[in-house]
Amino acid sequence: MGNKLFINAKNNSFKKTISIDGDKSISIRTLLLGSQAVGKSQIENILLSEDIKNSINCLKKLGIKISLNKKDCFIYGRGLNGFQYKKNIVLDAGNSGTFARLILGLLIKSPYYIKLIGDKSLSKRDFQRVIFPLQKIGANFKVNNNKTLPLKIIGSNFINPIIYNEKRGSAQCKSTVMLAALNSPGQTIIRAKKSRDHTEKIFKYLGIPVIVKKKKNNDEIKIKGEKIFKSFKYRVPSDPSSCAFFIVLTLLSKNCELKIKNVNVNQTRIGYINILNKMGAKIKIKNLKIRYGERQADIIVKSQPFLKKINCPPRLNSSLIDEFLIIFLAAAKANGVSSFSNLSELNKKESPRLKLGSKLLNHLGIKTKLTKDSIKIFGDPNINIKKNISIKNYYKDHRIFMTSVIAAIIFGGKWKIYDVDSYRSSFPSFLDIIKKLGFKFKLV
Repeated sequence: MGNKLFINAKNNSFKKTISIDGDKSISIRTLLLGSQAVGKSQIENILLSEDIKNSINCLKKLGIKISLNKKDCFIYGRGLNGFQYKKNIVLDAGNSGTFARLILGLLIKSPYYIKLIGDKSLSKRDFQRVIFPLQKIGANFKVNNNKTLPLKIIGSNFINPIIYNEKRGSAQCKSTVMLAALNSPGQTIIRAKKSRDHTEKIFKYLGIPVIVKKKKNNDEIKIKGEKIFKSFKYRVPSDPSSCAFFIVLTLLSKNCELKIKNVNVNQTRIGYINILNKMGAKIKIKNLKIRYGERQADIIVKSQPFLKKINCPPRLNSSLIDEFLIIFLAAAKANGVSSFSNLSELNKKESPRLKLGSKLLNHLGIKTKLTKDSIKIFGDPNINIKKNISIKNYYKDHRIFMTSVIAAIIFGGKWKIYDVDSYRSSFPSFLDIIKKLGFKFKLV
């Protein structure tokens, strides 16, 4: 596929039912835990993005047999610490911060140094946040002064259960310690600021000894290590972060209605739906069921072009950290000034998203007021763009690309958007769904 997308979309109405690709967070976690189970595990509807393909290739380098049949993935686990360690193994995580940080927790007993690398974007992201607790457990690292990739990790036969206070609200930090705890004797205790809790739910589903006490400001997680668990079957629900693009597209368009089937509606992942409903949307969650401990449902959204401003509660930030860019588009069309604060973590993703999100809105003619960790967006309900807009030099960030495509459809204008291939890292059917909804674009 080419590296530029031209779009001059006319806002057409639609009434559609769609399915979205499998949840990325759950796909990666089930892969990792399948590699530690005993026997053949089956993951249905796994996300087949570049991030997942890189994760599979890394696990194969560690001696795990994995096969794919369409969207079904079969993992032949070798039990706890069942990796086949060799000298000079290099694992390339590509763009996946989730896999890169979580795999380190499973390498806690490696007898040799293993090198972990990633693409240009991932190589700028902070790894000190996971290095520190894993050192406490017993791993050793060779790393640059910035504590970024590339790095090398070597494990130990003498690893310790620890008491870990996670204060960022980072599910990746919490989860890598949980995975390391699988190979730790005794009990690991984690007190974590609230964040997505897929790892806890999958642990419970697999029968791994885990106790979770939910408190007002944090969750206390206790894990007993060295517990063997059997292979499993898991069907991955649709990714709520990917759904957000089409929910906002429907919401801000005229005479549109969309139903998205079998979505992961875990409460730690749908903060953006709560925010949009506070702004005046009437997004409905229907046919709710619990599978593997996770809430799954259909999402129904109808057009609601006139939205109210929002003063976003910072306590919700961790439940919509990946969706802020698309929420900013809703705020751009809302009536009044919307405020978002405590967003320093947003600049530590694939790109400095807070800064670039503001820049994207400025392209649209929307006034913003930006600080290092907050943004005010001066909404314009009558925004209608007729100029040419070019989006490039955005760190090849997949969410910037997809947000730009949605903005082009909603707000009009003639757009040239670079780094087309970036969306493949997380949402490979994105442009196919754009076509299904009746919008045209040109790839060069």
